[in-house]
Amino acid sequence: MEGIQGLHHVTALAGDPRGNLGFYREVLGLRLVKRTVNFDDPGAYHLYYGDALGRPGTLLTFFLWPGGTRGRVGAGQVTAIALTIPEASIGYWQERLQAYGVVVERIAPRFEEEEVVLRFRDPDGLALELAAHPRAGERPGWPDGPVPPAHAIRGLHAVTLLETVAELTLRFLIEEMGFRVERSEGDRIRLKIGPGGPGAWVDLHVDPRASRGRVAVGAVHHVAWRVRDVAEQQAWRAHLQARGLYVTPVMDRKYFRSIYFREPGGVLFEIATDPPGFTVDEPPERLGTGLMLPDWLEPQRGEIERALPPLEVS
Repeated sequence: MEGIQGLHHVTALAGDPRGNLGFYREVLGLRLVKRTVNFDDPGAYHLYYGDALGRPGTLLTFFLWPGGTRGRVGAGQVTAIALTIPEASIGYWQERLQAYGVVVERIAPRFEEEEVVLRFRDPDGLALELAAHPRAGERPGWPDGPVPPAHAIRGLHAVTLLETVAELTLRFLIEEMGFRVERSEGDRIRLKIGPGGPGAWVDLHVDPRASRGRVAVGAVHHVAWRVRDVAEQQAWRAHLQARGLYVTPVMDRKYFRSIYFREPGGVLFEIATDPPGFTVDEPPERLGTGLMLPDWLEPQRGEIERALPPLEVS
């Protein structure tokens, strides 16, 4: 069984579609690579942001619930999503975010790998971080967006899990999923998977006093880890089931295949395949411009389009 290669995507819940689009595309400079619907709830948008092609490891995705209840971040949840930026880009990003009225906190690096970290929140209160890293140049950003290519976001950096007890989650990550402890500082443990480095880290933050969170608008829904193909995914499903976990059947998400399960602390995990990718129904130059539906929802297109709020994408 081949190992997990790193983060595939992170999915969160958001409210206003236009506000979400404006922030992630115009402020953060990510490309909208797919506009579709939640396949399990087709009355809600599902927006995908990433690099020029939406490569695995660069993807932030959102289920849009206009007027939805705000979430409460707590134990058993992802409490921060970190994105990688070049080392020389901290000043640029601090000025850019402040120019858009975003409150930015410059925090001390938690690990030696990070030079500087900027912390802020999106319009729905989702906690985001920009981490400067010397290996940022190994991955391209979106060169045609509003952010100059030299400063563009280079993909997912790490996710932070908040747990009241470390032992069960730590043992699961190491013994069942193949993570390795890279560093431990205070109440935080950094683990790596696959090659390690930006896009292949998870930070385990332990706080025995933390209350349980509630997944709703402004909170992370799930974290997806990447494997090369369906055969590897099936092997992982059998492996996890043999360890007594409930794992969903393989689900066709059109742009990848997915299985879902929960780690012992309660965070929803997904294992997603790299292929087939986002160009299966739109050419690269048109990514994100149309409302794309899977074949089984096409007969309901008229009904779905009438139910969705307007969202102009140029």
